[in-house]
Amino acid sequence: VQLVESGGGSVQVGGSLRLSCAQSGHTAGSNCIGWFRQDPGKEREGVAVVYIGGGGGNPYYGDHVNGRFAISRNNVKNTVDLEMHNLKSEDSGIYYCAAEDLAFGGCKGDLLSNAAIFGHWGQGTQVTVS
Repeated sequence: VQLVESGGGSVQVGGSLRLSCAQSGHTAGSNCIGWFRQDPGKEREGVAVVYIGGGGGNPYYGDHVNGRFAISRNNVKNTVDLEMHNLKSEDSGIYYCAAEDLAFGGCKGDLLSNAAIFGHWGQGTQVTVS
């Protein structure tokens, strides 16, 4: 499985960005997708998780997202997108897309604090809010 993030960049406080995660390669079963943020020297912080198999599942968000972000599957582009609104300076960091083969019941909000569950990661995309 290969994951490629795109859409990062620089934006002013209060602005918006849309990140996309494209999945290729052996994609069978990589149906739990997460977005994580990381600052240099710190652990990855869970931003959003969603199950994209079958009819999909409810999204889960980190507390710091507080209704500002939305994760969704884009069936046209075959990506999982993260829409970010009302961005704050503390949202800055490298955003990583992650994927894992999990059953519906295993792709829940607890994964936001358990990044190690995900076996496939993208290279990350930088988001700078100033």
